[in-house]
Amino acid sequence: MTIRVDRDGETTIVTIDRPEARNAVDPRMADELFKAFVAFERDEASKVAVLTGVPGAFSAGFDLKHAAGGIDDSWFAEHDLDASFDGDDDRPRKGPMGPTRLLLSKPVIAAVSGPAVAGGMELALWCDLRVMEASAYMGVYCRRWGVPLIDGGTVRLPRIVGHGRAMDLILTGRQVKAGECLEMGLANRVCEDGSSLETALEIARELARFPQACMRADRISAIRQWSLGPEAALANEWKSVAAFRKEGLAGAGRFAAGKGRSGDFEEI
Repeated sequence: MTIRVDRDGETTIVTIDRPEARNAVDPRMADELFKAFVAFERDEASKVAVLTGVPGAFSAGFDLKHAAGGIDDSWFAEHDLDASFDGDDDRPRKGPMGPTRLLLSKPVIAAVSGPAVAGGMELALWCDLRVMEASAYMGVYCRRWGVPLIDGGTVRLPRIVGHGRAMDLILTGRQVKAGECLEMGLANRVCEDGSSLETALEIARELARFPQACMRADRISAIRQWSLGPEAALANEWKSVAAFRKEGLAGAGRFAAGKGRSGDFEEI
């Protein structure tokens, strides 16, 4: 077994378990990762997912030994995005690393120990939040092998850290340790070694307690605004009024009833 799926209450935990290859992902594993996150999306009882690797590595990226053995044209055709694809297309699409072309309605947190490099970094960038252990690191390590970023790295990295910093990482392929990742916004939290999964689960439990419709509406609006002009983005944001009607009015009622200072998590 190289991909494990477990549950912690309302959180789905997806673990890459191939320590002998530093959790490098081959096509079969990518397919398993894709299916795991499609299943998470469809599971109404699961509110947040955590993506991690067995301790010591998040993922060293795509399995280059497998690639060296030969990838036929069918692999390239499977992952080719035709001209009709755009950011509003929500059809399930598999990326080279698996779930990286899915636009989920629910948040995913990366729990990173050791390397998250090359395609492994692209997996982490796909996640909404990244928790890194103190000794963990990222980097476009595929630079040294002449392998380009083809699974979202050149798109998501500039949007997360800004163009200038992204170009530094993309062009040099240098190692970026956890502290620098936190400084540039690439990591959201840095924790002690051995604690990334539990830290990510703590965050996941917090997110699961919030009214879900409003949180998900804000999340998807923030994602979609990248492909829209200001007016269209504001119009799209206004669609969240449906979530306000569903949850916000009830929340306003709890606030008015005296819960404003305590900010309780009473079920709506």
